[in-house]
Amino acid sequence: MLVGVLLVAVGLAGYGVYAKYFAVKVTRHDPAGVLPAPESNVLHYAPAAPQLANLRIQAVADMPEPASEPLPARIAYDESHTTRVSSPVAGRVIRLGAQPGDQVAAGQPLLWLDSPDYGSAIADAAKAAADLQLKQSAYARAKMLFEGEVLARKDLETAEADLHQSRAEAQRAALKLRNYSQAGSASQTGERYALRAPISGVVTERQVNPGMEVRTDAQTPLFVITDPARLWVVIDVPETVLSKAHPGQAVAIEVDAFPGETFQARVISVGAALDPVSRRVQIRCELANPDRRLKPEMFARATLIADTQRRVLRVPNSALIVTGLYYFVFVETAPGNLEKRRVAVTNQNRDYSIVTQGLKAGERIVSTGALLLNSELAGGP
Repeated sequence: MLVGVLLVAVGLAGYGVYAKYFAVKVTRHDPAGVLPAPESNVLHYAPAAPQLANLRIQAVADMPEPASEPLPARIAYDESHTTRVSSPVAGRVIRLGAQPGDQVAAGQPLLWLDSPDYGSAIADAAKAAADLQLKQSAYARAKMLFEGEVLARKDLETAEADLHQSRAEAQRAALKLRNYSQAGSASQTGERYALRAPISGVVTERQVNPGMEVRTDAQTPLFVITDPARLWVVIDVPETVLSKAHPGQAVAIEVDAFPGETFQARVISVGAALDPVSRRVQIRCELANPDRRLKPEMFARATLIADTQRRVLRVPNSALIVTGLYYFVFVETAPGNLEKRRVAVTNQNRDYSIVTQGLKAGERIVSTGALLLNSELAGGP
């Protein structure tokens, strides 16, 4: 009888321990309700533990729903606010007025040339103007004589033809000088010519030096002036993604120079033809760059946005642990407490993945060192 009572007591005690363990296993769920999170899936460290120094913990970022994976792109000058300056006259550079990085105003001298061509243009214009004045006087005199019946009509017509010819020559010389003056200076005399900035902006390139001979048929512009606060992004889009792109669409831009940052652009045009070699279409986007951190010719990754209103969570691939068919991340639930939690992943690319279940925006996850934590968790008691 005593032995039976002891067995019953031991059985009830064992059942109590089992019930307590079972309650922990069943009732402790992760916040998203994806999988149970037993205590064995949690690592505990002191807030100043040395193990934490090897980890990188960051908040989960959300972003608009993407329509495609990141596509190769490059940042370029906004050609609507860029000019490439060449000289309309030949000559030798005697002085520079601007350097790369300088802010210039429209009409500001960029360089001065010693140009015989410019001196000839000034002389031709002055000569044509003087000849026109002479022919005007000759025609007026011939007309007066003709009206007084002193001069024959043939002589009057000859004087009139000479006047028209002189006027045309004066106009030609004046237009030539004006064309020079639109890019340079017409106020200076002699052979010194000032090449001026046609627009306001920043000098980003200079391909000329003092003493250099400048030709009008040079293939390379002498200066490039642009507004660095306005850029274009050129994206190479494959045929399979072309149906998802349209003008006005939002685009997320990332560059290696600023990891973790996203810049917003907008599609302004979709190419009309497919490149026969790459089998891709170029899409041009406009990108605001008020702080001037982005530079032309940077390589970038562009993600077409499907819906700017719907937000999804994005985590770095380094934060994911793959076990069989499932993905896990370590979530910081409290200082020093790291919980291994299962998540649902979709739309993976080289660097990031989209998480559709298991996390909330703002939760902090281990982005560097997750594999070490997983090994420690697997080898623990």
